[in-house]
Amino acid sequence: MAVGPAYPKIAIVGLGNVLLSDDGVGVHAVRELQKAPPAGVAVVEIGTRALQAQGLLEYADIVVAIDAVQAGDRPGSIYRFDAGDVETQRSYSLHDLGIIGALRLMPQDSRPAVIIIGVEPEIIDYGMQLSPALQAVVGRVVETARRVAEEIRENKLSHVNPVRNSDKGNALPQKANISNGVNVDSLRARK
Repeated sequence: MAVGPAYPKIAIVGLGNVLLSDDGVGVHAVRELQKAPPAGVAVVEIGTRALQAQGLLEYADIVVAIDAVQAGDRPGSIYRFDAGDVETQRSYSLHDLGIIGALRLMPQDSRPAVIIIGVEPEIIDYGMQLSPALQAVVGRVVETARRVAEEIRENKLSHVNPVRNSDKGNALPQKANISNGVNVDSLRARK
């Protein structure tokens, strides 16, 4: 009996708060992706419940996380970078713990690699609808997530930096904010 290639276990997760308009872009994108998920890929809505996603994080070899990222570019800009390239703020409450913090609670040798697809928000305020700028790019975000999953399956990614225990990311030029208290010093982004 022939054995096919061994693929990494991939999870695409949607992060953010759908009650804060564009902060929920990751959840909105994952809901679209769940309508026709990539074969063999877990597509999961996490929202703000990163700590409850520990089982999923332990399952996956690679996580593709979709979230709002404030980097000062025009609303709807799409970024792609490794979670190992981010610097996190200290969280004093488990309620504020984001996906990077949840990963740091795991033993280092069992952490999945994480690729973040970030979307520049226009509005972070009470409301359940995405701004027109983000509504216009949700399809591109979904296709970006599909493309990343395919690159992983075809082994086309050169590397993914692991999430470190330290609070320092690589020294990179521009500050950005990811929801749930994560700062990015640079976006090694491909728009």
